[in-house]
Amino acid sequence: MTAPSALDDSFHVFDTTLRDGAQREGINLTVADKLAIARHLDDFGVGFIEGGWPGANPRDTEFFARAREEIDFQHAQLVAFGSTRRAGATAAEDHQVRALLESGAEVITLVAKSHDRHVELALRTTLDENLAMVADTVSHLKAQGRRVFVDCEHFFDGYRANPAYAKAVVRAASEAGADVVILCDTNGGMLPAQIQAVVATVLADTGARLGIHAQDDTGCAVANTLAAVDAGATHVQCTANGYGERVGNANLFPVVAALELKYGKKVLPEGRLREMTRISHAIAEVVNLTPSTHQPYVGVSAFAHKAGLHASAIKVDPDLYQHIDPELVGNTMRMLVSDMAGRASIELKGKELGIDLGGDRELVGRVVERVKERELAGYTYEAADASFELLLRAEAEGRPLKYFDVESWRAITEDRPDGSHANEATVKLWAKGERIVATAEGNGPVNALDRSLRVALEKIYPELAKLDLVDYKVRILEGVHGTQSTTRVLISTTDGTGEWSTVGVAENVIAASWQALEDAYTYGLLRAGGGARGVTAAGPSFPVPVLMSS
Repeated sequence: MTAPSALDDSFHVFDTTLRDGAQREGINLTVADKLAIARHLDDFGVGFIEGGWPGANPRDTEFFARAREEIDFQHAQLVAFGSTRRAGATAAEDHQVRALLESGAEVITLVAKSHDRHVELALRTTLDENLAMVADTVSHLKAQGRRVFVDCEHFFDGYRANPAYAKAVVRAASEAGADVVILCDTNGGMLPAQIQAVVATVLADTGARLGIHAQDDTGCAVANTLAAVDAGATHVQCTANGYGERVGNANLFPVVAALELKYGKKVLPEGRLREMTRISHAIAEVVNLTPSTHQPYVGVSAFAHKAGLHASAIKVDPDLYQHIDPELVGNTMRMLVSDMAGRASIELKGKELGIDLGGDRELVGRVVERVKERELAGYTYEAADASFELLLRAEAEGRPLKYFDVESWRAITEDRPDGSHANEATVKLWAKGERIVATAEGNGPVNALDRSLRVALEKIYPELAKLDLVDYKVRILEGVHGTQSTTRVLISTTDGTGEWSTVGVAENVIAASWQALEDAYTYGLLRAGGGARGVTAAGPSFPVPVLMSS
């Protein structure tokens, strides 16, 4: 672990994903996970990474030991978290304080009680002893050459109950040598105007350097963080993607983006802001949570436009409906195609897909009407870009894009007396002049169809071996026919380098699945640059088929 090349110390971006973020329900980080996230955060360029509480549990102790040996920090400083000493002892003899020093971290964050009721009920000590605990611990760690930050837990609730005592805790920390005193909205109940007023008052009354730590229980954590900055805070504590206990913490990514792009503050190393979307998604993968599609700045829908009115304006100037250029944060603008789409949406989507519609108003009009007609029947193209591209190409070229022609397919599910089940599918199709009949079994009728189609095509198109189905969604659309209601199926497929989605709609789930599968393989062949298209049987008389089975 080497000393990082820090930015100007006048403003801090402090990440606490590895401690606060790990308290989110559903997140359980291994040491390897924590090391991976620390590398991503350092790559992003935050100034400080709070790694956990060494000495409190074996996992955090191991993390600090391994981080010293395994991570060559380029931008961030690793921070150890702990508490002030016990009541009635000294910091020098407190084993928990000793563990903080033994972690090897050059920066230590101490949590201190700043709410008088918490001091008396949780710590079971006096208000004066709590002030001594803060001052003694800070001064001891400073004497050992450590940089010290102090988190004033429940500060805003404590300030409301006893403002004089809450400010006394800030003074005790600052006068003992704390570099920053962080005002924590631990219960997340504050609003921006309240935060701004309190921070401004505490800053004026104490003269301490202040930071902000905001929970998101009112949905205001990012706004509260920025309000504190407006009032003079120069240290912001956040977590990646807003992970944290209950509903979470202030989200690192919109806070940093606002500071850089709206406030004009240089808080990241040069070029790092463009990595924000990638870093956000990478951390989501490590914690095994699906990235939020609607997260500001980095969500896949953050710059997605659906309404025809928006598309018409964006065609003239993208800034008319976008507050920033998405490339500044590593994201991209997307045009969604739906029954709300107008001509501008189709033209922009065609351009995004690399299809030149050549200003053909008649063609664009046909596509618009086709999309509206299909979506009325239950299709959804904003969630199935690949199926839309196939539709667009079919209209533009005057015929469907075909790499194979299906003669027939069938799927059979058999329930046996012993309670076991069997699923088998048979596909008959034409590809490159050959008639192929393929049969396969699967763990369900759709899986059997997928496998039989793959068996039939892979001999002709070996590139299909790279394809994998990664997601399958079924929705029963509103109707009045009970089990005869229309079914919509969405399938996501990957070839290892990209992912695409296709849609099928029919009166039963098997037929809808078949449509989506057929589009998925057709689009996969399009991406791979497949061979001859549309080679079908000549007339009703078929030659002897090529028989294949799984």
